[in-house]
Amino acid sequence: MRVVIDTNCLVASLPPRGDYYWLYEAFEAEQFEWLISNEILTEYLEKLTELYSEDTALLVYSIISTAVNVTFTEPFFKWQLVTADADDNKFADLAVAGNVDYLVTNDKHFNPLKRLEFPKLTIVSLVEFKQVLGL
Repeated sequence: MRVVIDTNCLVASLPPRGDYYWLYEAFEAEQFEWLISNEILTEYLEKLTELYSEDTALLVYSIISTAVNVTFTEPFFKWQLVTADADDNKFADLAVAGNVDYLVTNDKHFNPLKRLEFPKLTIVSLVEFKQVLGL
């Protein structure tokens, strides 16, 4: 299964004692293919450096960059689907371009996309994605 993961979900999955650490463990166990673009990877690094440290950000970057279940893809069309926060469009654009099964986010800005007939995106929260994985 192919997924795009919003930054808020990545951040939530890092603390080993956190409620969402299961996402990191499922990734490590190769339970899904994670699609990432250069723009998304840059946002991951910026946010992780801001919230944790540069060392932590670089460690996560290294893990993501070398994992066999990560695919780097670049969307070549800007759909402009997310109107509430244009910065979130990079995730929706990649989800469409990568023909993913799920866009995983806890961000309410994506909720209007759930009602789109085209392009069709399946947007789930972290809790819903945990159920999809059967965890």
